[in-house]
Amino acid sequence: MESVAEIAGVSHRYGTVTALDAVSLAIPAGRMAGLIGPDGVGKSTLLALVAGVRRLQGGGLTVLGHDMTRRAERQAVAPRVAYMPQGLGRNLYPTLTVRENLEFFGRLFGQKAPERAQRIEMLLRATGLDPFPDRPAGKLSGGMKQKLSLCSALIHDPDLLILDEPTTGVDPLSRRQFWELIAAIRTHLPGMSVLVATAYMEEADRFDWLAAMDGGRVIATGSPAELRARTGAATLEAAFIRLLPGGADAAPVILPPRGDAPDATPAIEARHLTKRFDDFTAVDDVSFTIPEGEIFGFLGSNGCGKSTTMKMLTGLQDATEGETRLFGERLGAADMQSRMRIGYMSQGFSLYGELTVRQNLTLHAQLYALPAARRAPRVAEVMAEFDLAEVADQKPESLPLGIRQRLQLAVATIHEPRILILDEPTSGVDPLARDDFWRKLIVLSRERGVTIFITTHFMNEAERCDRISLMHAGRVLEMGTPAEIVSRRGAATLEEAFIACLEEQTGSAGGEAAAMVPPDPAPPAGRMRQALTRAGAYSWRETLELVRDPIRLFFALAAPVILLLTMGFGISFDVNRLSFAVNDQDRSAESRALVDEFASIRQFDRRADFASRADLDARMTRGAVTVALEIPDGFGHDLRRGTVPEVSLWIDGAMPFRAETARGYAAGVLQTFAARLAREEGRGTASPVTVETRFLYNQAFLSANAMVPSIIMLILMLVPAIMAAVSVVREKESGTIANFRSTPVGRAEFLVGKQLPYAVIAWGSFWVLFLLARLLFEVPFSGDLGALAAISAVYVVATTGFGQFISSFTATQVTAVFATAIITIIPTINFSGLIVPVSSLAPAARMLGRAFPGAWYQPVSVGSFVKGFGWAELWPAGLMMLGFCAAYLALSVLALRKQEA
Repeated sequence: MESVAEIAGVSHRYGTVTALDAVSLAIPAGRMAGLIGPDGVGKSTLLALVAGVRRLQGGGLTVLGHDMTRRAERQAVAPRVAYMPQGLGRNLYPTLTVRENLEFFGRLFGQKAPERAQRIEMLLRATGLDPFPDRPAGKLSGGMKQKLSLCSALIHDPDLLILDEPTTGVDPLSRRQFWELIAAIRTHLPGMSVLVATAYMEEADRFDWLAAMDGGRVIATGSPAELRARTGAATLEAAFIRLLPGGADAAPVILPPRGDAPDATPAIEARHLTKRFDDFTAVDDVSFTIPEGEIFGFLGSNGCGKSTTMKMLTGLQDATEGETRLFGERLGAADMQSRMRIGYMSQGFSLYGELTVRQNLTLHAQLYALPAARRAPRVAEVMAEFDLAEVADQKPESLPLGIRQRLQLAVATIHEPRILILDEPTSGVDPLARDDFWRKLIVLSRERGVTIFITTHFMNEAERCDRISLMHAGRVLEMGTPAEIVSRRGAATLEEAFIACLEEQTGSAGGEAAAMVPPDPAPPAGRMRQALTRAGAYSWRETLELVRDPIRLFFALAAPVILLLTMGFGISFDVNRLSFAVNDQDRSAESRALVDEFASIRQFDRRADFASRADLDARMTRGAVTVALEIPDGFGHDLRRGTVPEVSLWIDGAMPFRAETARGYAAGVLQTFAARLAREEGRGTASPVTVETRFLYNQAFLSANAMVPSIIMLILMLVPAIMAAVSVVREKESGTIANFRSTPVGRAEFLVGKQLPYAVIAWGSFWVLFLLARLLFEVPFSGDLGALAAISAVYVVATTGFGQFISSFTATQVTAVFATAIITIIPTINFSGLIVPVSSLAPAARMLGRAFPGAWYQPVSVGSFVKGFGWAELWPAGLMMLGFCAAYLALSVLALRKQEA
């Protein structure tokens, strides 16, 4: 096989944006092949298509001899391909340790425990990660994360290794170590093909074959030497610039000398800056002085303290020790006036995508408090200065990355600051746009005297700075002009000087992969065993992540208990201890007997008497009295004369259900009082029929006996569904969904594996809720506990399955939580029998309620507690919930995409 991948006329679009335009390419097998070009030219899209994680829209594509348009062939090639997505550690799980991440990936490829252990030990030794097997991935440096990501990709000896910009944002030493590691691995796996996308031309120079891309098209192919020869350029970057439209006429970037002003006040002074976070020292005694108008490059290894230093220089953080001075004035975190002199540009795009270019500039002119008369002219000035006039009414998301970066620089300078602080401003930008960006910086520095403090990992950019500093582990190791540092280190280039400086501090000199001897693969297990292993891998990993996330774990365990306590005590249809007040104007024996009749039952709680209607109105307004009895003067006299007296009964009707119940209680008391008087005076007549009401279930007639089992139904619908909904969509947001899409894991395996921990926790919650119902709320239980427990287990599988179904087609955790909560709460409360019996609902409402498992579990829960239900009564509901489990899994499988669009 001469080609590892053959691409024929492949086009790909995202809405109206064309990412790939009829690309045809044959990528050679057994070679180190690279795609070079800036962000947004289609490199990542092409790699994702080759890896099978993105769906092919048009054209033909074969990988390792398999047609990627066919699902069966994609499944067959998946175990032979490894895909490392763009971003530092994007395919890793931050809370899992180094070893646990590798364990997970080994399980995804069906490896048995002995083989996994051998491979993990071999990879850790080869990459130099063996001292850190128990360190969480989230606490690794950028270079170490990329090494671990590479280990994860190599766990199964792939035939094709796909790396999407694996060293973007990584310092030069870590970059060099990474590529030395790749080279060493290839000597032990000579048949492995490697396909890489990169924006660093110096590292692309070591590849065997390159495809240069621009605007979604391939503009040239060949070895680095062939591309240089074709363009007559001395370097690969210069060759790429000449291949770009208009690149042949591009002028070099020239930094004019800066005039010295020895008596001028320095723009920035850092005096013994130290920043500690608990026991960790992020910045350790850093000092430097930057004169006005200087371009100062701030270089360093990943995690060395550059960002923390920049925050102290901008006033975003106070130093633990030391101080920052801007133009001689001390800067503090609350010093807003000094911070107005600073313009800051972050590495990532931080403007408002929903606003146009002009609106972004106008907004920031207002935020920086430019006078109203000055705003429009200043916006026009920066649009002209940064060549933004033609795109003034476009939104940033539709612009190329180079123009977006110019917009960010324009925003940072809208208030004409005297200091600019730029955090890797050209990362991912093509060489032409980078040069243009630097020309703007040089104009700001040399013509306007703006002091520029910039971080970068591009060594050719660092060479354009007046001075640079090299930082590692919180300390500045070197400072001076680029030429001075190269001379002091005796190096040929600034990159070599930087690497030598870091190696001197770390004691690392590469060559770590010499121990790479892959073990012989074990015989493959059966398909069912492999499927169970993969599903088990996701269950194991999900359990570890859940246990190590205190917020999610607290919600999963405590939320059901909190909800039962609040709703069990807060929702009750029992109307007891109604506040009751009297105005007895008669004060006769008969009136006192009537008052005693009211006070003798537990439903009425007598309060202080009221003296007037105004007093009653005031107390009812405050809610201090619910029922009031006013007995007029002459009440007893009228009774003794045999006439029917009148009394006034006042009831607070703000809550109709409670008021109606109170009226019924009062009417019953009055009827009982009248009947007793009639019997005592011999005027009563015995009724030939006596009606005695008896309740077949819930003889105590307590609403808690019905409400608590119903609330258990609601809680086991809501909380497990939300937890399961978050589980899938978190993978989409973090980017680890790429592991599902690029490995042999099936959709059902993925879903069942992630669902299982939440179903187990939810079933455990059922037992906790059951015990609270029995012991705290004292709800009697007369049913079959085994039947209730078994059907409850099926119920929580259904409810977690519903949450996963919602998560399968939503894109963010917020959307998933809101959608799950709304869709579960409304039908579960209104149409499940919780408030109104299902038999009393209209046909449409009854059908809507029956479409959710809550309406089937509610009679199971209430019936088991109150009515003594067993298997004979419960098995039809159990079968229906099994149907819900299957239906939700099937819908989730259909909604979850194995490939991105």
